[in-house]
Amino acid sequence: MEMPSTKPTLIDADVHNSMGSKDDLLPYLPKAYQQAWRAYGAGYGGGYLGTGAHSVARRDAKTEDGGPAGSDPHYLKKHHLDPYGIDYAILTGSGILGISLVSDPDYGNVIASAYNDWLADTWLKASPQYKGSILINHSDPAAAVKEIERMGSHPDMVQVIMCSGSRNLFGQRMFHPIYEAAERHGLPVAVHPGTEGRGNAGPPTPSGHPTRYFEWHNIIPINYMAHVNSLVCEGVFEKFPGLKFVAIEGGIAWMPHLMWRMDKNFKGLRDQAPWLKHRPSDYIREHVLLTTQPIEEPDKPEHLNQIFDMIDGDHMVMFSSDYPHWDFDNPQVALRGVRRELRERIFADNAIQLYGLTEKPKARGADV
Repeated sequence: MEMPSTKPTLIDADVHNSMGSKDDLLPYLPKAYQQAWRAYGAGYGGGYLGTGAHSVARRDAKTEDGGPAGSDPHYLKKHHLDPYGIDYAILTGSGILGISLVSDPDYGNVIASAYNDWLADTWLKASPQYKGSILINHSDPAAAVKEIERMGSHPDMVQVIMCSGSRNLFGQRMFHPIYEAAERHGLPVAVHPGTEGRGNAGPPTPSGHPTRYFEWHNIIPINYMAHVNSLVCEGVFEKFPGLKFVAIEGGIAWMPHLMWRMDKNFKGLRDQAPWLKHRPSDYIREHVLLTTQPIEEPDKPEHLNQIFDMIDGDHMVMFSSDYPHWDFDNPQVALRGVRRELRERIFADNAIQLYGLTEKPKARGADV
């Protein structure tokens, strides 16, 4: 009799957990920072007006007692993981990622550490299906390295995460100690959008600020293109050959254009990056991963398959739902136009390889 497979079949690479209230973080904060946290929270300022009259979060994702969407690990499991048969959820946080953009780096460092401790106690102990992302304050690389060293050995922390909004491009040398620490611990570095143009980051476009959320949401890939371009051209992946970089929730269709343009210019300008031993596109295929939500939806589904072929999507793309946001992707519906063998790799295999999640989670006593 053939034994059932223990290999995961569905891993969600972008699930937004959140706090029920600011009070949740207080036990993890030094007293000197508790008043500031109550008053300012993450402290990097408001963004656009969401989706008009509606919240960015789905209304049905509120907890059973009316709490914020994504704030109860047991309800999230019941509402999202169990119905879709999701083996693992990679937790990416909500409303706190922008602590790198506050003016006071000490405040950002303290909040990041408190959040990581809260995440480990509240979510990672709730179910083996939850895997955490170590939040860092990238504006203080030395402190970020200390946080990676502090949390990097936690068995349920599977990556480092930082906001994609920044005053500097991520390939620049000030950030290299972060990548060195992440590589040493075998952790990918992930970025997530939502902070472009907020806090002390520059405008989200080279020509300033969009007027509305709709405009801003459409051009998020501009920032991702800039960071990936910087990482490759500054030689980050040559210097840290074991590093993986995950661009969450930034789309996919921009990648062929960037790869082609970089390769073309490399032929005539390679003397400006003598440390590069390969074509820029080769570094991207080897080191950069993308997540599916919000995936582009061309009128002809076969065009999406062509885009995957252009970038070697068999190995670069992971499924993400973006739960509990308004543009959530249902895994039972998503990627129907993608060929079957590629769909299976996107739903699980690429995340298995990246995060080392080779077996389905085993229930623990506290798991419900």
